[in-house]
Parts: sequence; C-alpha cells; structure tokens
Amino acid sequence: MLKGKIAVITGGTSGIGYACALRMQQEGAYVYACARHEREFPVENIEYRFLDVTDESSCQRLVKDILDKHGRIDVLVADAGITKDGLTVKMDGEAFDTVIRTNLKGTFNIVKHIGPQMEIQGGGSIITVGSVVGQFGNIGQANYAASKAGIIGMSKSWAKEFARKGVPVRVNVAAPGYILTDMVKTVPEHLLETFAGQTMLKRLGQPEEVAGVIAFLASDDASYITGTVIEVNGGMRL
Repeated sequence: MLKGKIAVITGGTSGIGYACALRMQQEGAYVYACARHEREFPVENIEYRFLDVTDESSCQRLVKDILDKHGRIDVLVADAGITKDGLTVKMDGEAFDTVIRTNLKGTFNIVKHIGPQMEIQGGGSIITVGSVVGQFGNIGQANYAASKAGIIGMSKSWAKEFARKGVPVRVNVAAPGYILTDMVKTVPEHLLETFAGQTMLKRLGQPEEVAGVIAFLASDDASYITGTVIEVNGGMRL
C-alpha cells in the first residue's frame, strides 16, 4: 500500500510513532523515524533522525536533508507530543507553555516545511495525531486538551489550504483514545481499568491499532479522504 513512498514520522521512536514506523516499513515505505531520543529498529529501511519539533530550524534542516536525498516526501505523520498534567488551579505557566510548544507549535513547525513541499511535488498525505481529550476534554489536562483541539483545527485548515490549487495534498487527523503506550502505562492500574470500562469494547487500545489507521490514511486507498478526524478509541466517551 505504501511501496516506494518516503515517510517522515515525528515522535517516531516511541509509542504510536514507533508502531507507525514499523507498519509503514512493512507496507513498503522508506521511513524516517524522527525524535530527540534515538532507538534501534529491527528492520531495514527505517532511518533514525534527530528532530526537535519545538525548534523550527531543526524541522527545516531535516526536511532539506531528506529532499536533497530523495527529492520528495510523500507522507508525514506528526505524532510528537508530551503531557504535563495537573488541575488548572495548580498548573503553572511552564507546564502549560511546554505542552503547547511541543504538541501544537511543534506540529505547526514540521507541517510548515512539508505541506508546501507536497504542493510543489504534486501531492502527499499528512496525518496529525489528535486525541479524544482534544474532542471531549479531561480533568487535569487543560493544556493537553488545548493542544490537541488546536491540532484538529489546524489540520482542517491545512486540508483546505494545501489543496486550494487543486493539488491532492490530503490532511487528516487520527484521534486515539487511551492507548497502551509507555506514557499511558505510568497511570495507576485502577485508573486504566476505569478507562477501559468507558469504552464500548471494554479494553484499551494497542499502538499497532492506531498505526493501522494511520497507514490507511497515508495510502492511496484513502485518496478521497481529507479534512477528517478518525476516532480510534474503542467507542470511548469521557
């Protein structure tokens, strides 16, 4: 489904991003797994690249290097993100700003340099990673909810902006619920059980299940899907 495509994944060395890298490689893409922390991959055609999405110049250098080598970028998965949870009354400005800078501005920084390139080359697929929290909110996650809601709004804007000249640049959002990544596994077990009970399927999701949806959105099978938020949450409602 992705044979011969060049894919860039931010947050590509952990959680959903890591699962996406493996899935896209399996489907034939050459993958750049980009993050601040390096990780080994058990297969060929996945290349680690350092990237700090909060630094626009880091994004610009990465894109230039890949374009110098391949001449194009076919797929972007913007997955880099963090949490710094706390009740609003206790949340300091640093915790709020850091999450917004990484999740929201970081997504903007990388799309700013890849979206227009996809217009020039004649097409491409951008998948941003939202969250159920960005759609329905959550206690103690005002900063995270704001960042993910912002990503959804930006993505819908980009779906219009990058295709305004008739070029098939597609932009979609995958919005996971609670997925068993290393980040979520730090939550106490009794809370994980509560979260699972809030889903129709009565379980938490696996990173590979989100990666499958993202790989579909990246592929030509999704050629008539853009500006859409696809929920991957087991029927969860907060």
